[in-house]
Amino acid sequence: MKAARITQYGGPDVIRLEDVPTPSPDAGQVLLKVAATSFNPADIGDRSGAYRRVRLPFVIGFDVAGTVHAVGPGVTAFSPGDTLIARLDGGGASAEYAVADAGLVARAPATIPLTDAAAIPLAGLTAWQAIHEHARLSKGQRILINGAGGGVGGYAIQLATHAGAYVIATASARSADEVRAHGADEVIDYTTTPVADALSQDVDVLLNLVPLSHEDGRSLAGLVREGGRIVSITSEIEVSPASGVTSLRFVAQNEPKHLDELVKLVDSGDLTIDISERLPLSELADVHRRSERGDIRGKVILIP
Repeated sequence: MKAARITQYGGPDVIRLEDVPTPSPDAGQVLLKVAATSFNPADIGDRSGAYRRVRLPFVIGFDVAGTVHAVGPGVTAFSPGDTLIARLDGGGASAEYAVADAGLVARAPATIPLTDAAAIPLAGLTAWQAIHEHARLSKGQRILINGAGGGVGGYAIQLATHAGAYVIATASARSADEVRAHGADEVIDYTTTPVADALSQDVDVLLNLVPLSHEDGRSLAGLVREGGRIVSITSEIEVSPASGVTSLRFVAQNEPKHLDELVKLVDSGDLTIDISERLPLSELADVHRRSERGDIRGKVILIP
């Protein structure tokens, strides 16, 4: 089969579309014929070696949507022909076939193309857990989503709106229309206006989705009311103990029950998947180049 993999760390040019053996499912696994994967900024860290968490050679990609081609011993919940989505913690999604643990998959939405469903797992899980597990957002609360123009931000806005919160989002002019379309009540163009100057009152929750300097983190923390919460997926944001604000940096867990909830919202029409581009897998290296230039918006789907 064809797979986009790296045999060494480095720039985008180390990504090669190569012929590799088709994997076979072990006990408790399913073999998926991949319909699509999606690009996540974290893929750059794995490719460059910044994270040093993968073993080489490594087939890039964690998001997958596909059709069950075969099942391993002991798998009874799924059969060939079933359509599934998954986050592959060991990578391997940027290929024609991929194996997934049967206990970590979810049935794909019925109302959108299977290829588009590949945009859900990593970004969707991150947003779901940020909003519901960590921020514990409730109706009537005010949330500031910093860096709302990316894939996680699009989900977070919609989930916060669905929870009944008042959503204030920071985004550049390029992403502002999409952020509003997702349901943001206010959009602050951080490239022209300091966030603190644009807020009329403090917020209950700050959700941070972008890397921050220590100084910028302290500035944003000062916008959270006493007793409020800060949730960050990037930089840890320090707060004064006297502020009564709790601050948490987290890494999303691979929870299929949360994937199931996201799928339900998609099928009910309460969650929209924003696909900015659908490209052949052969263009993955170029997607990495463009992302490093800041030239990627929303979710990019890659089709083997």
